[in-house]
Amino acid sequence: MEDKKDIGVGSSGEEIVNEEALGEEALGEEEDKRFAFAMAPIVRLMRAELDSDKMIRSRVKVEMNLWLEKICRKIAAKINESDYTMVGLDDFKTAIEPYEMVDDVEQERHRIVASMEKIKQDCDSLIRDVNRKFVSFDGPVVRYGEETLDDSEADEADEVDETDEDVVENS
Repeated sequence: MEDKKDIGVGSSGEEIVNEEALGEEALGEEEDKRFAFAMAPIVRLMRAELDSDKMIRSRVKVEMNLWLEKICRKIAAKINESDYTMVGLDDFKTAIEPYEMVDDVEQERHRIVASMEKIKQDCDSLIRDVNRKFVSFDGPVVRYGEETLDDSEADEADEVDETDEDVVENS
């Protein structure tokens, strides 16, 4: 099937092509020059993973294509570090390993945070037990997470307390 193109001749004799008549063919060629990857497969993959009611802005499509190009270049540069002339599957697997481990790192982060929360709860429980069982009248009871006053701040706090008592007694 032949594509119909609006081709005319301008006043100076140059050929004028109506870009709307070229349709997707011209846009596809233009896209190939601007992006490393064809846009349609990327958009198709994105649509497959998104809900059917979601719409994708053109800027998101462009940025996804540019990001994929950047990642591809990083992986190729990592593969290039290989000493061998022939690039093998092992070189590729080594280059993509950091990107494949992202989910594992996220799971490990959640595990570590949960473990630290458990330790924090255990510390709080031990502090409550110590404060309940070993009451000391020498100084203030120190609770986990509270700041303790140094000697100069404690003296100032005592003076404020004494002033408050004087006001209460005088009224």
